[in-house]
Amino acid sequence: MPIDPALPFKPVRIAVLTVSDSRSAAEDRSGDRLEQLLTEAGHILAGRAIIPDEADLIVSRLHNWIDDPEVDAVITTGGTGLTGRDVTPEALHRLDGKDIPGFGELFRWLSYQTIGTSTIQSRACAVVARGTYIFALPGSTGAVTDAWEGILSAQLDSRHRPCNFVELMPRLME
Repeated sequence: MPIDPALPFKPVRIAVLTVSDSRSAAEDRSGDRLEQLLTEAGHILAGRAIIPDEADLIVSRLHNWIDDPEVDAVITTGGTGLTGRDVTPEALHRLDGKDIPGFGELFRWLSYQTIGTSTIQSRACAVVARGTYIFALPGSTGAVTDAWEGILSAQLDSRHRPCNFVELMPRLME
């Protein structure tokens, strides 16, 4: 996708949330990978947390970051599968935001190139809630890498043309 070098790069303040019943900070490879990718791209890590697969806890953490003016976007990893404990998409829907259906559709298309039909088990999704973008990714390092390299690195780059999420930020609360 084209980057217009004549435009200034605007760093986005991104929080990373790992949703897992079993991971600690020492085992959070997907959260580590997201932090690496976003900081290498020039963005700012605005926060990072690990919480269990509990919808109320996810919603509470997301509300805190949505209400924080120092957070522009949140990327979650984990909890997007089909098991009974996978509740991240349901938590995002409780935020009463606007769905971004193309994100999940494009993610599954990109993921298909890597893991084939297994991608249908992913419920990756995105919303914008009270002016904050929230992207929910599967919990694997491959999934977060695919999402970052195939979608988010371009859409969170203010120089990306013909359009990007960053240029919409000032208008999200209209």
